[in-house]
Amino acid sequence: MGLWNFVKTAGKSLFGAAEAAEPDADTLKKEIEELGLDAKGLDISVEGDKVKVTGDAVSQEMKEKVILAVGNVEGVAAVEDDVQGGDPVFHTVEKGDTLWAIASKTLGNGARYEEIFEANKPMLKHPDKIYPGQVLRIPQD
Repeated sequence: MGLWNFVKTAGKSLFGAAEAAEPDADTLKKEIEELGLDAKGLDISVEGDKVKVTGDAVSQEMKEKVILAVGNVEGVAAVEDDVQGGDPVFHTVEKGDTLWAIASKTLGNGARYEEIFEANKPMLKHPDKIYPGQVLRIPQD
């Protein structure tokens, strides 16, 4: 349970040019569904630029992926999670970061970058397609 900060101006844009830049719960739920994530047991609500995720996730992995799926959306500044389970380990991508460098820093071995890539699917489609401000899951043993 915690509050996770995201870069409000970074992230996936789910809106057309004429639409407001703050997401609503229905738009975020649709994004979760389109990513193929199992959000059964979770409730998503929006208060301004903060998203609240409550309920019981099907797994710790799914909890973390849902937090990232809604947090890495343009217009979201924070995700408050009130879901059972441990606290996730996240890393915010900085300018110049690569998955190799992130794996070296967080997992102690750059060659483990594929573990980070796999832990962030389906949000990540290619290991070289990360951007500053993006938040990634760091898998734990």
